[in-house]
Amino acid sequence: MAKTALKPLGDRVVVKPAGREETTKSGIVLPDTAKEKPQRGTVVAVGAGRKDDEGKRISLDVEVGNEVLFAKYAGTEFKLEDEELLILSEKDILAIVS
Repeated sequence: MAKTALKPLGDRVVVKPAGREETTKSGIVLPDTAKEKPQRGTVVAVGAGRKDDEGKRISLDVEVGNEVLFAKYAGTEFKLEDEELLILSEKDILAIVS
């Protein structure tokens, strides 16, 4: 994906989820209703960070291009230019995959 036209606010992050599994490890093809919701994706945009009680900006731990693991039912799914994206709060990101 090229540079996204979205600029998330505060501590929000836009993630492009990895594709859903089409088959099991044993080769069984899964119907759409049985596919697991992805919990892994690539960060495509980040907000400026949240503000603390004194008004100072706290920067985010993730940056564009990081591959991350996130909570299974976190965030809000939406479509932008035929691309499935997810916007979530930084607290819903569980880890950065290195």
